[in-house]
Amino acid sequence: MKKTMLFLVALLAALSLVAASCGDDDDDEAEVADSGDDSSDMAEEDDSSDMAEEDDSDMAEEETPEPETDDGDGDGLRVAIVAPSAENDLAFTQSIVDSVDRLVGVSEVAVTPGTFIVEDAGVALRQYAEDGYDLVIGHGSQYGSSIQEIAPDFPDTAFAWGTAVDTFGLPNVSAYTAASDQGGYVLGTLAAALGSSIGIVGPLEVGDAKLYVDGFRLGAEAGGAEVNVVYIESFADVQLASETATAFVQNGADVLTGSAQMTVGAISVAENEGILWFGTQSNQTGAAADGVVAASQVYRWEVALQQLVDDINNGVLGGSSYEINLENEGLVIEPGNWDVPEDIFELGDATIQAVIAGDVTTRVG
Repeated sequence: MKKTMLFLVALLAALSLVAASCGDDDDDEAEVADSGDDSSDMAEEDDSSDMAEEDDSDMAEEETPEPETDDGDGDGLRVAIVAPSAENDLAFTQSIVDSVDRLVGVSEVAVTPGTFIVEDAGVALRQYAEDGYDLVIGHGSQYGSSIQEIAPDFPDTAFAWGTAVDTFGLPNVSAYTAASDQGGYVLGTLAAALGSSIGIVGPLEVGDAKLYVDGFRLGAEAGGAEVNVVYIESFADVQLASETATAFVQNGADVLTGSAQMTVGAISVAENEGILWFGTQSNQTGAAADGVVAASQVYRWEVALQQLVDDINNGVLGGSSYEINLENEGLVIEPGNWDVPEDIFELGDATIQAVIAGDVTTRVG
C-alpha cells in the first residue's frame, strides 16, 4: 500500500510541475473449466464466441503470422508468445510483450501476433514447443483448449495462458489473470468526479474485459455518475467501437472508456469530441495526441510471470495460477496526457487504499 501511495505522490508532483510550467482473451473464447473467483467471468458462451469469430475472421491472414524474435545473450529462458492482436496495440497484446521484455532470466523472446483464430494459434503454440522454447505463452483465454491438448505432448516444456485460473491439473501448465475490476473501480471513481455521464465500450462479456467494465461501472455509480455499457461482441472491430462511442457522445456522454484493441476507434471519438478517456491493459496515452487520456490501468504481468520464470528455473514447470492486482503492484494507475487536478489524484490514492483494504466492492456476483 505504501508503495502505491508513493507512486501516486510522485505522479502528483510530476503533474504539478507540468501545470506550473504550461499553466491511455482473444475474440472467440474457448471453453474453459470454472475455477476460482475469476473463472465465472471467463466461462465460455458458444454464441458469443461464434459472433466474435465472425466479426474478426475477415481481418485474419490466410497463414499464421511469422514470429518476431528478440535474441538475447543466450543465458536464460527462451520464451515464446502467441497473442491475438498486434504487439503494439496499446492494449492486451502489448501488455504481455512489454512485460515479458522486463523479465529477468530471459534470453530470447519470440512473438506470433494476430492469431485470434484459435486453430492458427494452436499451430504456432505447437511449433514453438517443437522448436525447444522453454516457456510457451498463449495470451488469450480462447487458447485454453489448445494448451490443454498440446501440453501433455511436451512434458519438458512449460506452458502458460491467460487471462485464466485453470491449469487443467497438468504439471507443466500455469495460468495468470488480472484483477482488472480493482483498477477499473479506481478509474470509475475518478471518472465520476470529472463527468456526469459515462459510456463504456466493451468487447465480449468475458475475462478481464468484463471484470474491468464491472469494476469501472461500480466505481462510477458509487460516485453518482450515470453509466451506460454496450458490448460490441468483438475485440477487434475498430469501426463498431467508433460508432458505439459516437452514439454515447450523441446521447450526452462526457467520459468514455473501454477494453481491448478495438478501443482505438473509441479513443479517436474522444479525441475528436474533446472528452475524457480512461484506458486499461496498457498506457493508452499514445493513442490520442490532444490531451484527452486522463489515466490508464496498466498490466504489469511481470509481477506474476517473474515468479513463473523463477519456478521454471527451479525445476517447477507449472501447476500454479498467478494474479496481478493493486496490492502486489501488478496493476498500476498511470497518468495520461491530460492535466489531472491534484485533488483528483488524491481521490484516486484514497480509493486504491480502500480497494486494497477490501472496504469497497469491485466485482459483480
